[in-house]
Amino acid sequence: MPIISTIRALYVPVQPFVQQTAEGVVYREFLPDPRLQEYIFCYWQLKADRPLSAPFHYRVVADGCMDIFFELHRPGESFLMGFSDSYTSFSLEGAFHYVGIRFLPGMFSLLFNVNAAELTNQAAALTDIAPVVARFLSDRFHEGMSMLQVQTLLDVFLLEHAAGNAREADPRVLAAVDMIVQTAGVSSLESTLPPGISSRQLRRLFAFYIGDTPKTFSKVVRFQQILQSTHAPEGIRRNKSYLDAGYYDQAHFIREFKSLYGLTPAKVFRK
Repeated sequence: MPIISTIRALYVPVQPFVQQTAEGVVYREFLPDPRLQEYIFCYWQLKADRPLSAPFHYRVVADGCMDIFFELHRPGESFLMGFSDSYTSFSLEGAFHYVGIRFLPGMFSLLFNVNAAELTNQAAALTDIAPVVARFLSDRFHEGMSMLQVQTLLDVFLLEHAAGNAREADPRVLAAVDMIVQTAGVSSLESTLPPGISSRQLRRLFAFYIGDTPKTFSKVVRFQQILQSTHAPEGIRRNKSYLDAGYYDQAHFIREFKSLYGLTPAKVFRK
């Protein structure tokens, strides 16, 4: 199996699903065309059907990915969210309908030849980074479109772009990412570097494709693995499974989890 496909099979970047609220806010994910799934994890929708009575605070947790996003009724204003080493919170008001494209780790830079390190921990105007994409969104999207129409347009555009612009992936960085996700962020690349690369070269490649160091990316992958855990907080404390995940102790686990999620594990995993 190709390395990119292996990464997708092993790594599932989790975002907290918004529960249907009294105001009608909902979050959904949609798969892209199968031919795009080695690059794109999902398309997503965050929508309030009617104006909210109070601001809605949406939390985006660290997931190792980069996202294009825009409001469907204002497609001329589109943005790219870079790799984040902590959670991000947005306060949303009124009636909104956001649409996004979540790229698997490293894949945005592969498709658009953009240095991910220049976008780390920030949301930048897409027109300054990928003007062809920004223009396509502005020209072709409008309020009232169904998600099926959105998916179809995005699939056609991105398939055409990938066919003509995707770079040859550096097998060394893909092998390193593959190694990190296979071990859920626990193994040290310093002692198990892919063949033909030094630590310095690997850090430079990670900065370009991922947006940060192998160590920081491993931290995010480890956190994401915990998010997928079925353990309740009591089980995590009793079995000390956080030690198996590479945390030094319970305090280290709680501190890092809160930094990447914005809440403590007890609040996230409570029934």
